[in-house]
Amino acid sequence: MSGLPAATRDWLTGPGLTRLWQGARKRLESNGVQATGSLRLTAMSPQERNDLSLLLGKPLTGAAVTIRLDVLDARLRASAAGLGLRQTLEELGPPLTDRRAARADVAARREQVWSSLASSLDTSPLADQEWPRQWYDLLRRTGVPKGVTPEAAIWTLQQAVQVLTTLFGPERGSALGRGELAAMATGSAHGLDDGTWLARLVQRGVALAHGTDFPDDAAGRRALWRLVSVTPDEVSSTVLTYGLRTDGEGWRERALRERADHHAEVHVTPRDLHGLRLQLPAGTLIHICENPRVVEAAADAACVQPLVCTSGSAATVVFMLLDALAATGCHFAYHGDFDWPGITLANRVIRRYEARSWRMGTADYEHLAARSRAEGIPQLALDGQPVDADWDSDLAPAMTALGVALHEEATLDLLVDDLSRQT
Repeated sequence: MSGLPAATRDWLTGPGLTRLWQGARKRLESNGVQATGSLRLTAMSPQERNDLSLLLGKPLTGAAVTIRLDVLDARLRASAAGLGLRQTLEELGPPLTDRRAARADVAARREQVWSSLASSLDTSPLADQEWPRQWYDLLRRTGVPKGVTPEAAIWTLQQAVQVLTTLFGPERGSALGRGELAAMATGSAHGLDDGTWLARLVQRGVALAHGTDFPDDAAGRRALWRLVSVTPDEVSSTVLTYGLRTDGEGWRERALRERADHHAEVHVTPRDLHGLRLQLPAGTLIHICENPRVVEAAADAACVQPLVCTSGSAATVVFMLLDALAATGCHFAYHGDFDWPGITLANRVIRRYEARSWRMGTADYEHLAARSRAEGIPQLALDGQPVDADWDSDLAPAMTALGVALHEEATLDLLVDDLSRQT
């Protein structure tokens, strides 16, 4: 039931008082829902002056007026409304929000996050070490990620302390898998997956404990896990290769050569790369392609040139392999799709390894587009934002003009011919 008489409510909700209630609501919500201070209205209409004059009990003739909220509160109580300013506003609209109290509550909940973390560290076996204090200070400066509630933050930080205690506490045992460690702390084998806040929290602690910089790539983060004898997943991600005949007499090196001798592709994992001696003759040219179909065709044709496939956007393991090959003095030639993502990836590889382009020039593109059109192959529309090719300034304009995307399959016969030639 409303506390206002119907006629009174109708008059109070008229257009002449709309701005008054809007301003009063804003002022009360900002000052602890107290009828204190004042409110100024300017450029008043005749209707507003008339209604405010009746409400305040005094004539208003100017275009502006300053209204003391305590006076307005008293007038409302003495009027037919019979309610104070706060009660009147809540009758006319939604309940008032005490924004000052809300801000204080948010601040208190935020402070609880850090007091909880401090307490967890003080009572943990890590308390007598120096780096946990640095870790605490760093986390407090960087704050909680957007969207994480204080309650969730407290829980995640406690999990981080638990993991770090497992890694650096006095009862640390043998090496652990990252999934095993995650399951112990979170109940999920994916709790410490790369990119999660918990993983970043733990990794920052590990970096501080070992006095090393926090890495900015996946390979560096895996190396950080290995510093504390935690084995990340190094078998599910692979790089597709063909024809790598590396020196060395270990079983891995012999297996690569045997697969190459039999013209068979090889999926190499990060785990393989840690134990593999990648030593090819200095100056060896390694061709790089984007699509696995090129590797398959090269194997079918018993090609003789070594080949590495990025399989699309190039996972970290691809660059791990290419970095290792570059360190031995290998050179690279790159071919990918003639579309904008393909040009982006080509730029990335060519810049990183000073690779040469491989059938990726303007003339190559225009020839392939004309050939596919003459052969009646359906044309694939070129979508997206144009990307300039570092190696050929005319390529992006030519692609934009024709508007045709060409995947590596359109060049397959030419690529296989190149890979079949002895250097």
